[in-house]
Amino acid sequence: MPTTSTESRRQMLLCGVALAMLPRFAWAQAASQSPMVTVWKDPNCGCCKLWVEHLRANGLSVQVRDTGNIGARRRLGVPSGLASCHTAEVAGYVVEGHVPAREIQRLLKEKPDALGLAVPAMPIGSPGMDGPVYGGRKDAYEVLLMTKDGGTRVYQRYP
Repeated sequence: MPTTSTESRRQMLLCGVALAMLPRFAWAQAASQSPMVTVWKDPNCGCCKLWVEHLRANGLSVQVRDTGNIGARRRLGVPSGLASCHTAEVAGYVVEGHVPAREIQRLLKEKPDALGLAVPAMPIGSPGMDGPVYGGRKDAYEVLLMTKDGGTRVYQRYP
């Protein structure tokens, strides 16, 4: 059955409105997505895997590179005294070790002039180091802001 000219005009108008709204929808979608966190880790490391799961559970997009992190750590300029078992990069910042997703999100919001964040060593109770094997134990630790000149300052304390 042929469509009437009124129906055709209505369909064309609706298509035009939909096409006009498409760029706004695409922009809103892109704005709502967090930047990609690229993680370098050992393929056999269980705590690194748990840290990646923590990031994803907290709304961060993660790409994992199971190639180890020593090369990435050197390339990204992480001081050896701040080393941990995995290294990440997000939006031009370095994230070294078991940094909570909350602090990564804060970093991305505040955008300080810094190299990035680090949780040196592997404190028990930090994300990824909080599994059942630790029996609920939580050690105090600090998230450090790494400055571009190689220094640090406390970004957040976890008692």
